[in-house]
Amino acid sequence: MTGILIFLVVFGLIVFVHEFGHFFIAKKCGILVREFSIGMGPKLFQTRRSKTSYTIRWLPLGGYVRLAGKDDASKIDPGTNVILSVNEQNIVQRIDASESNMPIAGIPIQVTKADLVKELIITGYENGDESQEISYKVDHDATVIDNTGTELTIAPEDTQFQNATAWKKLATNIAGPLMNIFLGLVVFIIWSLMAKGPSTLTVDHTLTNSPASAYLKKNDIIKAVNGKKVATFEDFSEKITAAKNKPIKLTIDRNKKQINYKLKARKVTEAGVSRYQIGIYAKSDERITTKLLRGVSTTLETSGMIFKALQNLIGSFSLNKLSGPVGIYSQTSQISKFGLTAVIAFTAMISINIGIVNLIPIPGLDGGKLLLNLIELLRGKPISEEHETVVEIAGAIFLLILIILVTGNDIYRYFIK
Repeated sequence: MTGILIFLVVFGLIVFVHEFGHFFIAKKCGILVREFSIGMGPKLFQTRRSKTSYTIRWLPLGGYVRLAGKDDASKIDPGTNVILSVNEQNIVQRIDASESNMPIAGIPIQVTKADLVKELIITGYENGDESQEISYKVDHDATVIDNTGTELTIAPEDTQFQNATAWKKLATNIAGPLMNIFLGLVVFIIWSLMAKGPSTLTVDHTLTNSPASAYLKKNDIIKAVNGKKVATFEDFSEKITAAKNKPIKLTIDRNKKQINYKLKARKVTEAGVSRYQIGIYAKSDERITTKLLRGVSTTLETSGMIFKALQNLIGSFSLNKLSGPVGIYSQTSQISKFGLTAVIAFTAMISINIGIVNLIPIPGLDGGKLLLNLIELLRGKPISEEHETVVEIAGAIFLLILIILVTGNDIYRYFIK
């Protein structure tokens, strides 16, 4: 149960930040965000503020930002019975098209014509009187309650995504992945501040009966291994491992005097992993600046590893190199056993991973949309709606097939095999 809760928190945070990136930049670019949803499926909670409906849905997986667009514009078919709420100037402020048993207070209309995109007008028969059509002007920021009971702001053409400039569309599309990468940076910094500081080359103490116990003392500073200078504790460890059980010449600084010792590393096996060590515990650097820099460097290193993994995936594709929600859940459950700091670091890594993967120029991902935005910038005009629709459908089919295959493979790997 704990693993499920941690997974929901981690996955929910990553999705929220991703969608918030799209949401925030779209708002700044003047694009109407009709809905910001956390979760999928039936609506659990809804509130409205600044033209946007904020909803929480029952299934706590995923989420979305519903931008105003040509396919998302409010449409009311002729013959639909609606309730109009008007202001003192007789301009429509709210339209209840849910046809529910508990409509809003207002004027009942049977719609004959409704244009909520260009003309902003709704026409129909009032109170069932079909002898005369009556037209009402609709406010630019009016809302409509759809058949699910969700109240959304209408989408006039000047607020729709496809009518924004190419630069604004590009900024909106790239914001989600960049926010995931930024979240990874912030979380890695938090992890670094919480965790023990990086190991230095100064000895704190030695392990009893270890190769180093007969030679090294507290506050000795390691300078070189086999005549080669070491700059970090990681560099020192790598040189010890590379030497294996061969004699090692260790140069240390003790009270500003250089001393050389010869010793052999001891092979140690833990959790099935073998390594060589001489048995020293180094002092850690607990300075805040050092920890901040470690958070930044870890972010850069993680990003580099993800790019290398993608390159390897392209060169040698395998489903075992991919993970979906099932795989992430299984990994989160395993990581949670190592404590809070491990979960925090894992969250940062997954967030960066999702951000970078979303930048891949595949239709259906943000990267595919960015590619279309770049083509629009180069051509000076967007590609035709027909071509864009074909690309989007092909991308959606590809991603659906990939998700099914990855999910099936994850279930087999983590729960059956």
